[in-house]
Amino acid sequence: MEDHAEPEPVLLSKHAKNLLRFLNLLPARMASHDNTRSTIVFFAVCGLDVLNSLHLVPPQQRQDIIDWIYGGLVVPRDNEKNCGGFMGCRAMVPKTEDAALLECMRKYQWGHLAMTYTSIAVLVTLGDDLSRLDRRSIVDGVAAVQKAEGSFGACIDGSEDDMRFVYCAAAICHMLDYWGDVDKEAMYQFIMRSLRYDYGFSQELEGEAHGGTTFCALAALHLSGQLKRLDADTVERMKRWLIFRQMDGFQGRPNKPVDTCYSFWIGASLCILDGFELTDYAKNREYILSTQDKLIGGFAKWPQATPDPFHTYLGLCGLAFTGEPGLSAVNPSLNMSMAACVHLKHLHEQWHSRNGRGDDDTGLSSAAQQHLKLAKEPEAMTTATTTSTSPLIQAQ
Repeated sequence: MEDHAEPEPVLLSKHAKNLLRFLNLLPARMASHDNTRSTIVFFAVCGLDVLNSLHLVPPQQRQDIIDWIYGGLVVPRDNEKNCGGFMGCRAMVPKTEDAALLECMRKYQWGHLAMTYTSIAVLVTLGDDLSRLDRRSIVDGVAAVQKAEGSFGACIDGSEDDMRFVYCAAAICHMLDYWGDVDKEAMYQFIMRSLRYDYGFSQELEGEAHGGTTFCALAALHLSGQLKRLDADTVERMKRWLIFRQMDGFQGRPNKPVDTCYSFWIGASLCILDGFELTDYAKNREYILSTQDKLIGGFAKWPQATPDPFHTYLGLCGLAFTGEPGLSAVNPSLNMSMAACVHLKHLHEQWHSRNGRGDDDTGLSSAAQQHLKLAKEPEAMTTATTTSTSPLIQAQ
């Protein structure tokens, strides 16, 4: 007889309770992540949003989270270098009235692109109006960490610089609807030089193509309005590389094991390129649920591994792309719910109406709404000049 067993359910309420716990108490094993605490808040808050469970966060706690996020905001003074943005924790903000100590600590306070991206995303998701932000100061901080070849460093005082921070820079500027002195052309050139022979993108120049990096590159192109510069042949080859990353779940590189998080990184990349429907939804779902903790909720990277907020959130997003019942739709480029994006669009419209003509320096007001749409302009892709540099055979 055929097996007609019901598919395993997604334990929505358990996942919500799991994420809620991370907003109240972090386990000792996560002490090493204290300097990136805002990213943990991002996974928890945005995960609850995708689960349609933000109502579980009481109003006072919601306000406390917003205030805590703003507590990490760095606004440089006139005599300081451009270091605006958000810090990832509050270790550099001591609770003291000692002016000398505060002035000393000031030298160690600067924005970090990843923490700035996640902090703004949390504020938007919680419905904040961003009125406490100096958008120009933050984007000046983004421009200050852009390298000559077009990539971005994480912060002003020495750090890594690679495709992850290219994405963070693009997401920050898009969310703030202001690009200031950011060189989008240099950013585009860096991204395209990182396109490898197999049509995935590498973390840095001359590196190996990687699923997470490919998402960062494609999302940055989309958010900066430059995805249409890719020609149709290149897009099809990118789709092929991405589709070949599916085993049952998705892997990040050839000959590597599958991992829950790549259901987002690869899935979102295919959504950006309008190719997600070419994947096997059932196999993807089956793998993600094999990492589901049925006792305490949450998803892990592999079956039988310990669940964590990172894989829980990205696993939920991967399921949302397949239309999983009970989950909110997710914007693949910004990595937040479509509901949060609607709020962001509303803020953009308010900013435009206040100054009467959108961004003073970039003229992006007419594009702000377009960037939040999943639909692309296929005619623009087919008429663009070729970006292919590899002799790799045409995608079938």
